[in-house]
Amino acid sequence: MKTIDRRQWLKTVGLSGGFALLGGLDVLAMQNLPTSIPQEVIAKLNSNENPYGPSKLVREALTNTFDIACRYPSIVFRELVAMIAEKEGVSKNHIVVTGGSTEGLRAVGLTYGLKGGEIIAADPTFQAMLRYAENFGTHVHRVPVDANMGHDLEAMASRVTNQTSLIFVCNPNNPTGTLIEKNKLRDFCSSMGEKTVVFSDEAYYDYITEPDYPSMVELVKKGHNVIVSKTFSKVFGMAGLRIGYLVTRPDIATRLKSNIMANTNILAIEAAKQALKDDAFYKFSLAKNEEAKNIIYKTLNDLGLEFIKSHTNFVFFKSGRHINSLSQDMQKEKVIIGRPFPPFHNWARISTGTIEQVKQFDIALKKVMS
Repeated sequence: MKTIDRRQWLKTVGLSGGFALLGGLDVLAMQNLPTSIPQEVIAKLNSNENPYGPSKLVREALTNTFDIACRYPSIVFRELVAMIAEKEGVSKNHIVVTGGSTEGLRAVGLTYGLKGGEIIAADPTFQAMLRYAENFGTHVHRVPVDANMGHDLEAMASRVTNQTSLIFVCNPNNPTGTLIEKNKLRDFCSSMGEKTVVFSDEAYYDYITEPDYPSMVELVKKGHNVIVSKTFSKVFGMAGLRIGYLVTRPDIATRLKSNIMANTNILAIEAAKQALKDDAFYKFSLAKNEEAKNIIYKTLNDLGLEFIKSHTNFVFFKSGRHINSLSQDMQKEKVIIGRPFPPFHNWARISTGTIEQVKQFDIALKKVMS
């Protein structure tokens, strides 16, 4: 399977130069969109979803799969595992397919936290694993992000003890959108992997534009104590279908599979297989995301609001107002923004929706901040 070089492609189309090639790409990708995209009155910009998906190929796969929906997923499961393994450059024994990446996160939290283990994570970050593990008695050390809203790797490393069962790294981080410098990331995951298991959540990896930025799958290939999670929910626009996967050493994968409970379904599996083949929609989604982010950046710059340059499909910005109050005012303007992320109550997260939706955000935010 041909690997998509997304960063080189993004440079080729010239994202900062007005999307020189986007016109042709729009024509191509519009063939992959639903017959009619609902122009919702409410701009739902709170869940980091890809509003353009799923693609036409995926929707056709869903329709064509109804005839075998009476069968258990095992008849099509192995082919997807093989495709993912080829994409990631590992054996099939390295892959654990899950019902969305959240099930993978929870399975790992259960596996490494059930017997009183301790987990170290940044704060704020994505909470699915952490809260689930806490339900089973795990103690989570939440380490505040640094002054640049990034992972404080030194402080996280200082918390490691012989009770530490897992270190959770969400990179790019949700909700801040920050990216760990690639050499620091490698060194941290490699050195910490000698002491405990490191989990690298790469839900937003596809949106990274920094050249040659590594996935921690490279450490998995070298046999390190690393688990990587990926998802079809974001760039592939399949959040509602619930399918993702983990990449890790075969011995760890075997252990994790025993704690996978929901699994996925035959429709999602067939959809994922087509999504991996759909380069046109993949590139279209990345281009539209950059276009939407640039509109959001302009809005925030116009208002003089501080924000973090994002490596994801959302932007974290400092409104200077409590998030609860801002959310209420934005809802009155029919725009839904992200939930509170303590302790940053005067910051807000805005997802990249359609171009029409982010323009609606522009009008609404300027109104409520005036």
